Parts: sequence; structure tokens; C-alpha cells
Amino acid sequence: MTGKTHLIIGALIGGAAAAAYSPGLEDSLLFIGVSAFSALAADLDGPSMLSSKLTKLSRRIRELALWGGVIYLAITAYLYFSGQPLSPLWAGGSIAAILIGLVMKQGAIRNALVSAVGLYLIYHGAIHEQVWLIGLGAFVAWAPWLKHRGMTHTLWILPLWGWLGWGLEQELGAPGLGMTAILGYLSHLVADTLTPSGVKWLYPLIKKSFKLRL
Repeated sequence: MTGKTHLIIGALIGGAAAAAYSPGLEDSLLFIGVSAFSALAADLDGPSMLSSKLTKLSRRIRELALWGGVIYLAITAYLYFSGQPLSPLWAGGSIAAILIGLVMKQGAIRNALVSAVGLYLIYHGAIHEQVWLIGLGAFVAWAPWLKHRGMTHTLWILPLWGWLGWGLEQELGAPGLGMTAILGYLSHLVADTLTPSGVKWLYPLIKKSFKLRL
């Protein structure tokens, strides 16, 4: 599946979760954002989540996604260091934006940048005693160096991702956010199971790829 497909599925799941748990506009955006990011997170590993055969338009979209995230993060940093009030939703959005941009890239430099973001999250989580954020940072720092469709595409990651989502849920006081994160991540694995390559759900215990053809 392409990244665009994963993103659309994740956003739809987030919209449905928002309707079920919280009808408010701000919370709706939060649920959609968490689910969409969760649906892309598995592809923080190794190669690009998109096909290597790219059109010019696809390459430009990748560059815009990355630089859009950089600009968003720069604005966040400016607001933070100038003492402006900064909501957790805005700050989290800036991190998610740059990760989405980076997940569309590939190569050692890209991996190092993703890991740098993960280390920042670990530092921020340690400073504010947010264990779930330390866990998210560890995942982000570790994932880029893994084999594509390896550990990040397994059944074992779902409880970990659910714990991270539950931590964010407790932090923001948004019931249902943890389950939304799990469903978003799960949607990625299910969608990839429908591709010819399939998914190694039980890796490394069982290295066979499971696949379903529609």
C-alpha cells in the first residue's frame, strides 16, 4: 500500500473515532491526527513507504511534506523560546508533521534525522516525566534502522503502540485516544496484508509473510 492510502484510511478511522468519543472540532482534529500518524508510523522503518518509481509530482509532494514539517517545527520552536503559550496539540502536531515528511524519504541521512527527532522526544519526555513520550521517542529513534516490514509490522508492536496511545490519552484527558491509536496502527498492518508482499505478523518467531488477496 502507498503512504497516501495508509494516510486516508487512518484519517477515516480517526474521524469515526472522533464521532464516537468526542464531537468537538478540536478533539476531532486530535483523533484524526493521532490515527493518521499511527497509520503511517509502521513505515518509519527502512525504505520509503511509497513506491521507488516516483513521478516528479510525487517527489515534489515529498519535499513539500518534509519542508512543511520543518517550517511547522520552526514556528513551534520560536513560540516556545519566546515564551508564548503553546498547546500540547500544536506542539505534538509539529513533531508529527516533520515525521510524516521524513517517513516519505529514504537513506541514511533520513534515518539519522528521524532518530534525532526520537532522541528529542526522549529528552522532552524525561524533562517532563512523561514515560509514554520517552517510549514514543525510543520507538522513533529505533525504527528507521530496522528492516522494512520487519518488527514494526508485527503483532507484538500493537500493545506497545496502545500503551503509548493510552499515555497520550491520560496526558490530554481524551478518552478513546489510546484505542484510536491502536486501530490506526492496525489498519496499516491489515492494509499491507492485502498486498502481494504481505506482512510477517509473528516475526521473528515465524518469518512467513501472511497475505490475503482480494
